[in-house]
Amino acid sequence: MLRALARSTHPGPTVAVTLIACALAWGAGLDGWRVAVMTVTILSNQLSVGLSNDWLDAARDRRTGRTDKPIASGEVSSQLVATIAIIAAATSVGLSLTLGPLAALAHGVFLASGWLYNLGLKSTIASVVPYIIGFGALPAIVTLSGQPPQLAAAWVIVAGALLGVAAHFSNVLPDLDDDRETGVRGLPHYLGSAASGVVIAVSLVAASLAIVFGPGTPPTAVGLLGAAVILAIAMVSLTLIIRNVMKRMLFRLSIVAALISVVLLLLSAPQLR
Repeated sequence: MLRALARSTHPGPTVAVTLIACALAWGAGLDGWRVAVMTVTILSNQLSVGLSNDWLDAARDRRTGRTDKPIASGEVSSQLVATIAIIAAATSVGLSLTLGPLAALAHGVFLASGWLYNLGLKSTIASVVPYIIGFGALPAIVTLSGQPPQLAAAWVIVAGALLGVAAHFSNVLPDLDDDRETGVRGLPHYLGSAASGVVIAVSLVAASLAIVFGPGTPPTAVGLLGAAVILAIAMVSLTLIIRNVMKRMLFRLSIVAALISVVLLLLSAPQLR
């Protein structure tokens, strides 16, 4: 049952977002206890979002025979997953309050974005909006947790929002056809795979440029190299799109580019404010 619950949390994205938040908090120079609380707060946040996703999709997963989903396969009850999701959400809210009211407010935006996506926005043309708002709010949670609290610099909020766009389209791209069969029609489904691939490439390049040139200081060699690699990946991705081949390869390339962008962002953490 514990393994089933762990799978229902969407462990990959949950761990990734938590580690990014922890690294940003540490890089921004927050006190040790604030880094620890930030980490647990975002972990609880992402656990609640992942679990609520499986809980709210349980009926559709059963209809479509998704045996890879623990609730649909009967490995864990929907009620238990729902209970833990709500407890995790409440825990994240309570912990965020110890970081200050402004940080708690930014965290509330991040948490609400994930839940609203799961509650139905993912099946609308506005499916990307929670990702834009949520990932844009993440660096603000970090900087507003400092003393004194400060709003994150505009460039990092823009970079976070652009990475959120790339994350949404990259996550949906491999399953566009399957999602249509289950009634999920978000913005990527309306645009189609080719246009979605273009959105991913453009948003990742734009995010890297914001990270490298946004702080207003001379760009580092590492930053320029990272941006150049992302641009090269984007060009390869656009070639694949034009040829309408290797959708899975396009997904993998976008993940590599996103990881490079995250590394560049972490290296710029001292300049978040």
